[in-house]
Amino acid sequence: MKETLRQIGSFTMALLVLFSTMSFTVDMHYCGDQLVDFSFYKTAENCSMKASSSKATGETSIMEMEMDCCTDLEIVLEGQDDLKISFDQFTFDQQIFISSFYYTYVNLFETVDKDLISFKEYSPPLLIRDIQILDQTFLI
Repeated sequence: MKETLRQIGSFTMALLVLFSTMSFTVDMHYCGDQLVDFSFYKTAENCSMKASSSKATGETSIMEMEMDCCTDLEIVLEGQDDLKISFDQFTFDQQIFISSFYYTYVNLFETVDKDLISFKEYSPPLLIRDIQILDQTFLI
């Protein structure tokens, strides 16, 4: 139970760090009070209510007039840049200390096989005579 709670807590903190450093942008296009288009990755498309005059007559249709009610809204959520520390910002002495500390810490906890058999490479001695039968000594 304790191990499960620790794993859940670690996963939650990792997600918190991920989402706090991530930034994204949402583009929305409104015509009046209605949402026409929205996009997460690119700019939202306009509703094509632009004015177009007919070249032959030189008149502009009332339905095709440019609408002032169209608005574009962009929501930007910037992530934290505080966690982006590079290894180049440290002095040379600090880099040496960190690399030596990491090297000694990793080598401190070497795993030892529990099934270590020290006589694995050696063959058993040849049995010429069974001494227990010859001496008639048996464990009861």
